[in-house]
Amino acid sequence: MLTPSMRNWFGRSSRSTVTMLLEPAMPLPGEAVPETSAASDQPKAAAPLWSPIRLSVTDALWGEGYQIPGGEVEILRLAKPLGLSAAASLMLLGAGTGGAACSLVAGLGVWVNGFESDPTLLHAGNQRLLRSNMGKRARLDSWDPAEPNFPRHRFHHALALEPMQGQRPETVLTAISAGLKSGGQLMMTELVADAPLATADGLVAQWAQLERRDPKALPTEIAITRVMGRQGYDVRIVEDLSQRYMHQGIMGWRRLVRAMQDAKPTSEQARAVVAEAEFWLIRLRLMKEGRLRVVRWHGIGGGM
Repeated sequence: MLTPSMRNWFGRSSRSTVTMLLEPAMPLPGEAVPETSAASDQPKAAAPLWSPIRLSVTDALWGEGYQIPGGEVEILRLAKPLGLSAAASLMLLGAGTGGAACSLVAGLGVWVNGFESDPTLLHAGNQRLLRSNMGKRARLDSWDPAEPNFPRHRFHHALALEPMQGQRPETVLTAISAGLKSGGQLMMTELVADAPLATADGLVAQWAQLERRDPKALPTEIAITRVMGRQGYDVRIVEDLSQRYMHQGIMGWRRLVRAMQDAKPTSEQARAVVAEAEFWLIRLRLMKEGRLRVVRWHGIGGGM
C-alpha cells in the first residue's frame, strides 16, 4: 500500500519532492500503531535483501553498479584525497555491484581489490567486472564483517563504505589496518548514532526491520575516532556528510520520478520503487531528525 507521501508523489503533487521525501512514512513515537493479526506474528523466512529488480531500481537512482547516493561522483570525491594512481593498490570495502571499482579503475587507473559481504551483490559485481573488461586491475572477493581477514600489508590505501555492519569498530578497523602497507591511508564513511536508538520507537523499529540492522549496534563518531587513534592513524578529517547525503538522496529520487513520468513502470517495477522509497523515506527521516548521521574519516599512517 502506498503511504500518503508516495500517493502524492506518484500523483504528481505540486508540493516539492524534498518535503514529500522527508515526511514520515509511518506513525511517529506516541502515535497509534495499527494492531497486527495473529497470523502476521508468525515467523516468516526472510526474503533476500537484494533482488534483480531492486538492483534495477538502485541503478536508476544512483547509477549503474551503485547502491549509495551520489554514485560515481561521490566515490571519486571520496577517493581523490588518497592520491590514487596506476602505481597504487586500493582495498575497497562495501564494493556492492562493482560500480565503484569500475569508476576508480577507469578514472584513476588504480588497482582495486573490492570486498563485499552480501553474496547477491558480490555475484552481480563480478558479472559487471567481466562485462567491463577490467582485466586484472579490478577484482571482487567476499569478506565476513564478523571475522574480517584481509591479505596482510597488501594495499597502499583503503576506501571503506559503511563497513561496520553491526560489528565493533575495533574488529573491522584492526583487520583493515593489517591489510595496509606501512603509512597507508584510510578513507571511511559510516552510519553513526550519537545517542542510543530506542528500539521501542516505531520509526526506529521500522528502520531496523527494513535495513536488518540492530539499532543498539550502531557505533558513535567518537568511538570510531578513538579506535583509529589507538591504531596509529593521524586522523586528519572527521566530517559530517549527512546534509550532502540527504541532498544526493533527494536528487536521485527526483531523477527517477521524472524518468517514470516519461516511461510508465510495470506493476512489478512500481512495487519495487515503492518498497525502495519506503526504505529511503525512513532512513532520511531519521537523518533529518539527527538520530542517524553519515560521517567521513580520513586517517594517515595505517598499516600494522
